[in-house]
Amino acid sequence: MRILQLNFERGWRGGERQTLLCLRHFRAAGHHAALLARRGEPLARAARDEGFEVHEVQNAFSLCGKLLGIARRYDILHAQTANTLTWLALLKPVLRRPIVFTRRTAFPVSDKKQDKTRWKWRRADLLAAISEAAAAEPRRLGLPVAVIPSAIEARPFDIDRARAFSEQFDLQGRKVIATVAALTREKDPCTLVRAVHALRRTRDDFIFLHLGAGGDAEQAARSLAAELDVQDCYLFAGFQQGVEDIYRLMDVFVLASAHEALGTSVLDAFLYSVPVVSTNAGGLAEVLADGRGLLCEVGDHEALARAMGRVLDDAGLRSEMVRKAHAFVLEQHDPRRMAHRYLDAYQAVLTRFEARG
Repeated sequence: MRILQLNFERGWRGGERQTLLCLRHFRAAGHHAALLARRGEPLARAARDEGFEVHEVQNAFSLCGKLLGIARRYDILHAQTANTLTWLALLKPVLRRPIVFTRRTAFPVSDKKQDKTRWKWRRADLLAAISEAAAAEPRRLGLPVAVIPSAIEARPFDIDRARAFSEQFDLQGRKVIATVAALTREKDPCTLVRAVHALRRTRDDFIFLHLGAGGDAEQAARSLAAELDVQDCYLFAGFQQGVEDIYRLMDVFVLASAHEALGTSVLDAFLYSVPVVSTNAGGLAEVLADGRGLLCEVGDHEALARAMGRVLDDAGLRSEMVRKAHAFVLEQHDPRRMAHRYLDAYQAVLTRFEARG
């Protein structure tokens, strides 16, 4: 098959990692995989560096023009983001190619947007979701959904990079608690700041690292950290290339999301044997079930603080959580398994499309 992946996002987050993983494993399975992405962004650069065919566009207008010129070269058009599905849905009568869309969020659809969203989702020949939480809204609107979980794969450990990071942030001799999340409202960094403040009242043997790009809650989080006087133990470390190396330094991983379809940063923690504490938002409840992590109610900073302290103090609990989580991520979130789920679904879609003529 000839497969075109579409991802028009800026920056580098979970969806971009998943798009690149799809490209790699579709190619490894013997298919031609190409990418349409925003010009100059990390995903476009990474895919080009790995030898993929990359179509770079600057804006929505040029995206549409590019699609009209190249879409008929491909058997499958796979929208990895909601904005690219919008343009594929509008252009579908002209493109005359089967469309696949992966939903990566668990946000509820507002009443005002239901009809528009339902129309757009129905234009996809296959609607996939990365978790049951992400599938809930399409199903509520009466649409069939295939759940194809995101995948994760280990990177070789760069010990020099990890050592340099540890020295830069003076981590030696302290417990390292960390999150990997953009400073956005859905990730709820202010609850994390409050949780660290609460934990600080009971112990001073740790440092908290917030790894991730800025966002619409950054100023609020920084202001709250100053107000609560936790700047010495709550460090805003920013976006880090090769963040996988830093997981090897962590004693506990924490996610305080208010909304989360799956949480690939949690899968990273599972893969690198870091015990996880998180809220029970969306797909996080699925991922951390059966003792794979400790779950707290969304917004409950005191519960997060207690859970972090419990994990730090209980070696037996840490060992059992890590054992279960590592086995789970290897079995359920293997990239080859994800790729073959998509490829089987593509083939079924293509067969139906060709039968319709």
